[in-house]
Amino acid sequence: MGTVHARSLDPLPMHGPELGVQADDMEAPDIEREPKQEVLENKDVVVQRVHIDGLGRTKEDLLTQEISLVFRAKNLIDVMRKSHEARQKLLRLGIFRKVEVVIDTSQGEGALPNGLDVTFEVTELRRLTGSYNTMVGNNEGSMVLGLKLPNVLGRAEKVTFQLSYGTKETSYGLSFFKPQLGHFERNVTLNVYKVTGQFPWSSLRETDRGVSAEFSFPLLKTSQTLKWEGVWRELGCLARTASFAVREESGHSLKSSLSHAMVIDNRNSSILPRKGCLLKIHQELAGYTGGDARFLKEDFEIQLNKTLFWDSVLSASLWGGLLLPIGDKPTSIADRFYLGGPTSIRGFSMYSLGPQSEGDYLGGEGYWAGGLHLYTPLPFRPGRGGFGDLFRTHFFLNAGNLCNLNYGEGPQAHLRKLAECIRWSYGLGLVLRLGNIARLELNYCIPMGVQSGDRICDGIQFGAGIRFL
Repeated sequence: MGTVHARSLDPLPMHGPELGVQADDMEAPDIEREPKQEVLENKDVVVQRVHIDGLGRTKEDLLTQEISLVFRAKNLIDVMRKSHEARQKLLRLGIFRKVEVVIDTSQGEGALPNGLDVTFEVTELRRLTGSYNTMVGNNEGSMVLGLKLPNVLGRAEKVTFQLSYGTKETSYGLSFFKPQLGHFERNVTLNVYKVTGQFPWSSLRETDRGVSAEFSFPLLKTSQTLKWEGVWRELGCLARTASFAVREESGHSLKSSLSHAMVIDNRNSSILPRKGCLLKIHQELAGYTGGDARFLKEDFEIQLNKTLFWDSVLSASLWGGLLLPIGDKPTSIADRFYLGGPTSIRGFSMYSLGPQSEGDYLGGEGYWAGGLHLYTPLPFRPGRGGFGDLFRTHFFLNAGNLCNLNYGEGPQAHLRKLAECIRWSYGLGLVLRLGNIARLELNYCIPMGVQSGDRICDGIQFGAGIRFL
């Protein structure tokens, strides 16, 4: 799970942009049951054979479990439904450019009067594919070039190389993805990467060279990820005016950590949901598998969404986290949390509240942030049913705090400190959804509870990203 801190070192996701109105946003029409459909539903049939035409390098055992549900169909409508589900599973593997389904009566020796043959006509992806697109991070844009070898060993394995050049971050990485046969959600990913980022709010430059291995799997209604990561980190000053506290943090360090993430997400959209809830819990333990960074890090995210009258949506979010050092060594500026900006506490400058030294923000070891939003359609609904549906107006109230903690004082003292000097803001603005990849916000913000050293953005503020409070 991503945290509020700005140094996300994971390789970029291997998904292209999806623009336009999403299927999840459209209400399914009620279909009246016709007499002809009832006859088809009540007629018993038997699926005798399933063929897959067009296979080249793909191994058949990969597809056996993906299409096995077709044999359990009992009538024609059920055959059509299960064939469509199997087609979706085949496309999800990411190894076929096109999948078509043909259903016909059985022919030849042994054919039953009510027997059916189902044929999947597939077109495999080329052995090497390339991509070029742009991505939006948290108030950052990137140009991404990628090379991908899909289905490299014949069982939906994937090797990907990506180069990203952004306004604040440049990275490249090589990854290998391997799913389990018949259980695509259960998979292993190996990564090797290098990331160089600039963080002007801290006058800091960071270069990370790392390797990671992660195992993802579903458990009940949750998605679980176990990960090991080893990173060689090089910190340096971005400007000659960097504070002494930042200069003290400069140098090399080695982090080796184990982490676990759990996600429950039943929202209809990850960018601008109309209904559903999200729960993310993330733990990271560093130092017990090597390296000189030693800490325990916990953070969470909760989001609730409910559709109200007149196509409006009420959304509530809560974030929080703690960073506990292990041993006598203090935590690193690269591991702490950061808060503030158009994607979290609006009305404040990017990551520019909390502990600071000579104008450089050093991050905090504990934080919380909450947001309440009311999303409504554009007044008078211009462009309804088309481009206008990508826009929403919203009214928001944000609050939160970020600070360092004295771990000898106990939990009650921590809560008191996090409840002091709360920053908050309110305002209204316009939201544009860029498909299911990002969203843009143009807001008028009124910051409140400003503390000494905080940088504010009173008035118009622009934000772009994939994760908003």
